[in-house]
Amino acid sequence: MRIVIPLFERFTALDAVGPYDVLNHLPGAKVVLAAAEAGPVRDGAGRLALTADAALADITACDVLVVPGGPGARDYPADGPLLDWLRRIHPGTRWTTSVCTGSLLLGAAGLLTGRTATTHWARTGQLASYGATYTPKRVVVDGKLITAAGVSAGLDMALTLVARLADRLTAEAIQLLIEYDPQPPFDAGSLAKASPAARERLRTL
Repeated sequence: MRIVIPLFERFTALDAVGPYDVLNHLPGAKVVLAAAEAGPVRDGAGRLALTADAALADITACDVLVVPGGPGARDYPADGPLLDWLRRIHPGTRWTTSVCTGSLLLGAAGLLTGRTATTHWARTGQLASYGATYTPKRVVVDGKLITAAGVSAGLDMALTLVARLADRLTAEAIQLLIEYDPQPPFDAGSLAKASPAARERLRTL
């Protein structure tokens, strides 16, 4: 099973690394990082780089596609190589997925028209502009499309995907392996829960 995670300049690292760490433990799966050109790709902060082992042009098919988000996804150029590649690859996938604003790339490629999807809470309007119906859930499954909300939801999406590719027991075993047992120190992880003071502090960050 071939799983491809496409990288682009100014992606969010955890959007890619979280699902990678889960899916890399799926029996029989090979996870490939790809980009417009093979080599290092910088994250949104410009301080961390992941290495793409393959060029997008060299990948003509995959079983699973995992599209991360990040600052670079919000304003990705319409003529960028990634969007054309997504349009070519998607018809042959078993599952096409995204994390956070990676859904905006799927939308820009025309893959979410008439679909139900999720994204980071700050980008719901942009998602809707691509013809998708936003749903405020951490993981949304619509046909063979799975979208995850902001950053940390990528782990939930990847475990959901493992359960569908293999079975629930395998997903639970991988969850145990990575000790994914969320107990956040503060109950401020969603727009509905965060205090007005926390929202204001976010604006200053």
